[in-house]
Order: sequence, then structure tokens, then C-alpha cells
Amino acid sequence: MWSIVVDGILCSQWYDFHMTHIMPQAPVRYTLHLGHRGRLVLPAEVRHRLALKDGDRLILTVEADGALRLVSAREAARHGRGLLRELLPDLAGRCLSEELIAERREEADRE
Repeated sequence: MWSIVVDGILCSQWYDFHMTHIMPQAPVRYTLHLGHRGRLVLPAEVRHRLALKDGDRLILTVEADGALRLVSAREAARHGRGLLRELLPDLAGRCLSEELIAERREEADRE
């Protein structure tokens, strides 16, 4: 335990408070029971923690070792945004919908 005090806060306490966002969280385990017709019920704590509501879409991945990974479609979409951005030309200052409308008008004028 560190004994250095900065602004009245023990350094180890400051570190624990301010740096926990970069430290990996220990996985939380739940025991689930497979119900009728293969249904699983997620515990209320899990639904609340992940902000899941009735009707939300979830993506289930079966890993090579047989582990299951469950991700909300909303989170998967958020994670995937911008992944291919470097493959596209610079889009700054461009409005693609206006470009598409202009192209369609040019095609209509040619007909």
C-alpha cells in the first residue's frame, strides 16, 4: 500500500478511483437453465446492466472452444461504426444524399 498523500488523498485510493476504467473487469458469471424449447432467461441484473428491453435483438456467437458470446445488436452496430472509414475517400464536407439526387436528376434529363 502506498503512503504518499496528494491533496489529502492517498495515492492508491486516487489510482483505484481514477484508473479503474482502464483496468479489465473480472467477468461476472451467472447460472442459467435451459428451458422449454431451448429458451434461456437472462437475469434481471444482466438485462439492467446491458440496458436490454423486450424485443431487443441479440447476436449469439459460438466460439471455437464452445463458449457463447451474447452481444446486443445495438452494441455490435456501435462497435462497427467507422471500421471501413479509412477505405473510403475523404467525405468531409460532402453530402452523399445531395450527390445522389443530383446524379438522378442528370440521368432523368438525359432520358
